[in-house]
Amino acid sequence: MPDDINRQLVLVRRPTGLVQDEDFELRREPVPEVGEGHVLLRTLYFSFDPTQRGWLNDVPSYVPPVQLGEPMRAGGVAQVVASRHPEYKVGDFVSGWLSWQDYILSDGTSNGMPLSKIPPGVPLTYPLGIFGITGITAYFGMLELGKPSPGETVLVSGAAGATGSVAAQLAKLAGARVIGVAGGPEKCEWLERSAGLEEVIDYKNENTLERLETIANDRIDLFFDNVGGQILDDALVNMARFGRIVLCGGISSGYGLDLPPGPKHYMQLVIRSLRMEGFIVLNYQDRFPLAIQRLAGLVEAGSVRFREDIQEGLENCPATLRRLFEGKNFGKQLLKVADPPIAPEFSPRSSETTAPPHRSIRSHP
Repeated sequence: MPDDINRQLVLVRRPTGLVQDEDFELRREPVPEVGEGHVLLRTLYFSFDPTQRGWLNDVPSYVPPVQLGEPMRAGGVAQVVASRHPEYKVGDFVSGWLSWQDYILSDGTSNGMPLSKIPPGVPLTYPLGIFGITGITAYFGMLELGKPSPGETVLVSGAAGATGSVAAQLAKLAGARVIGVAGGPEKCEWLERSAGLEEVIDYKNENTLERLETIANDRIDLFFDNVGGQILDDALVNMARFGRIVLCGGISSGYGLDLPPGPKHYMQLVIRSLRMEGFIVLNYQDRFPLAIQRLAGLVEAGSVRFREDIQEGLENCPATLRRLFEGKNFGKQLLKVADPPIAPEFSPRSSETTAPPHRSIRSHP
């Protein structure tokens, strides 16, 4: 049976820069009663993505902003702990758009989309990462928009992140020479040894422009950008003629309202006859099952590797979101809220090793 109290982290102040703990308030409410046609979900894991910072601004976007007094919206995994819904039974694991709280009452949908049952044997975190929005974003952004070809040179920024690392490996599987940009020796070493990238630039300890001029001068055919800012400028002056730039994200901006100036070298789009295109993964929503199927095959074959960075504790949600913009996460950023309260009929696979308190790292495979 669920506890009597439902903890919620609600938005009480809109951030002006980095998300602060004080922007949210931990409130305690009674656990909702389960009516006909509804299920009660116990949240287990939350996903953290840069786009969430944009949802905290009171501006129009592809989804409505989170309102003051509401729990923060997030992708998540939960277990059904009570059900009066014909399609869900107690003990089922589901994923979908949830929110920062212990318990959620649902009619079988989340933010207008059906809850997705997690098949037996699938690790509970996979629907939030490699089989979730980040993996699917990498799949469509790289293969549908970028279209890397054998022999081309592909540059990926944020290459050790959840999306960038998968995108880089998909380009490599397509036969391209892949250059990754990441921050810090540990991330760069993983990209070289585990992900198999040909060249890696440590932007924290190297001059990105100088390295690009050395290893890819005027030869970048495709740039998959997760960062924006100076790295985008550095890439623009090293693109090949008729090159393509896929804009996936711009984490260097912080996604706040006080935005930095745009790229200084944008006229290179004209000079080099470049194409630059942005996208959001929801453009491909009807084809998500295809992407998941193909990613699953690559993971099973060991052709795509990835990492998960798992924090713990509902109260640590704001700090965990902030980690994305501080460059502290390594791989997909997740937070564990609780263990499943009901023993599952299957034992999800995982390979977990412990790290400092409130954090674990999983490398796959």
